[in-house]
Amino acid sequence: MRPTSPRESVPTMTPAASLVFTTLLSHGPLTRAEVARRTSLSAAAVTKAVRPLMELGYLVEGVDEEAPPAVGRPASLVWVDGGRALFIGLKVTGDEIIAVLTDLCCRIRMSRHVHLTGRAPEAVLPAITALVQELLTEAVGFGVRVRGLGIAISGDVDRAEGVVRYSPFLEWRDVPLAELVAATTGLPVTVDNDVRALTVAEHWFGAGVGLSHFALVTVGAGIGCGLVVHGRVVSGAHGVAGEIGHLSLDPLGPPCHCGNRGCVEAIAADPAIVRAVRAATGEQVAGIAEALDLARREDPGARAVYARAGEAIGKAIGSLVNLLGPERVIISGEGLAAYDLFAEGIRDSFAASAFGTAARCDVVTRPLPFEEWARGAAATAIQSFMGSDTYEEQPMTLHGRGP
Repeated sequence: MRPTSPRESVPTMTPAASLVFTTLLSHGPLTRAEVARRTSLSAAAVTKAVRPLMELGYLVEGVDEEAPPAVGRPASLVWVDGGRALFIGLKVTGDEIIAVLTDLCCRIRMSRHVHLTGRAPEAVLPAITALVQELLTEAVGFGVRVRGLGIAISGDVDRAEGVVRYSPFLEWRDVPLAELVAATTGLPVTVDNDVRALTVAEHWFGAGVGLSHFALVTVGAGIGCGLVVHGRVVSGAHGVAGEIGHLSLDPLGPPCHCGNRGCVEAIAADPAIVRAVRAATGEQVAGIAEALDLARREDPGARAVYARAGEAIGKAIGSLVNLLGPERVIISGEGLAAYDLFAEGIRDSFAASAFGTAARCDVVTRPLPFEEWARGAAATAIQSFMGSDTYEEQPMTLHGRGP
């Protein structure tokens, strides 16, 4: 499949057009009047925003044939034509790469998993390239082009520059990942922190739809947090906004890989739980599954470790709602497998930490498989392609070699 030229049928998006597009992506089909109401744009501004996107085929207008009969002239609706473009999303972990091929509406069309033989860039980059080429070949059957590639990776990621500053699980420092992958795949590449990428997908399609202020907290191999403030995913001036995993709760607590002590991640992330269960029980548990099994068998030492982890998470969420006042906090991640052991500690600690009406924040759990994290990566690629205004800064997207 021939790589996409960065200038080929790519829309030039104004902020108004980006807002209209993302509104239709999350809530469509909608009438133009409803788009205007939801976006607070004038009818003329909506028409101006919609026109070029319709000319390029990314938006479609017509009558909803499935709607019940109505008196008078049926309303004309506008929606995103998901089949107009394809995107690839990758979630890179310490052990594998999860890949998805999505359409313009970020619906997963196929997925792949590849085990990594090593964590160094020299091992991961060829695996990424081979996986992308496989999906590009599969994409030929859909009859439209792959317009972008999103990569989600844990740690400190500079989306604007496409650089992984530090990824603790891969042990990467200052890897120009977007540039390297663009050169080998020929695609425009967007690289972002994995939790922020998942937050984009939740904002557009998940438990954050319709909310202007919410947070996504992930528990598992690490403790992450994505933030949406005034309807925009934020990363802060230095790209690390929302790092509640590195709130230091106990200066005399266990050491964290960041160099501090008593961080939430040093207490409640899976590796920390395994170490603490070993120390508390004297059992040489091999991993988180064995630690969880020990706690489920009512071992008091193991259960105390999980209770402390829940307390740390709840306190961190309490600090978060005190500072930002989100409408909802969504808890996700592979660590939800142990949520029954966390729940009481999270609930009690959050209630004790949240100040006043902040305690009314809706705290919900939402299990999400790694395919959804890869879908989040694809969503960041769609953002870059459409010039979406729902991210706090306009990222620099690196384009690969043209045909």
